[in-house]
Amino acid sequence: MSTTATPYTLRPAEPRDVQAIVGLIRELAEFEDLSHLLEITPEKLHPHLFGARPVVEALVGEVEGEIVAFALFFTNFSTFLAKPGLYLEDLYVRPAHRRSGLGRALLSRLAEIALERDYGRFEWTVLDWNEDAIRFYETMGATLLPEWRICRVTGEALQSFGGRRG
Repeated sequence: MSTTATPYTLRPAEPRDVQAIVGLIRELAEFEDLSHLLEITPEKLHPHLFGARPVVEALVGEVEGEIVAFALFFTNFSTFLAKPGLYLEDLYVRPAHRRSGLGRALLSRLAEIALERDYGRFEWTVLDWNEDAIRFYETMGATLLPEWRICRVTGEALQSFGGRRG
């Protein structure tokens, strides 16, 4: 619960939340100037969160019954630690609710989940231009790893790399 005038609640996402989560993902894409990459719809996200073989989980943050924040995460694995880890794919808090403690509470809850599950790491990425987020993460004890670079293969390159043409 927030100590500010506007209280919030955190909870695991439920199937009824998918539309709101997709809306927040769209807002995040706009903020990151990446809307042109969006292919997400509620119909595409739902099976990955709540289908027969879910591959992601989500927490939502609510203020007065409205979902205003989310964190989408999944399990990865560290061969060096021989333990699973928690990977945060996306965290977004609507601008009007930033600096309320909601983002910090989401990150803290994710760290708790990692500990409850005996995971060895809690990791995420941040865009290098997002200095506010970088400072915020550092105040929470996160270490940025400048020597590491993300490698990504997607779209046609993935098709080619995986041996599928056309």
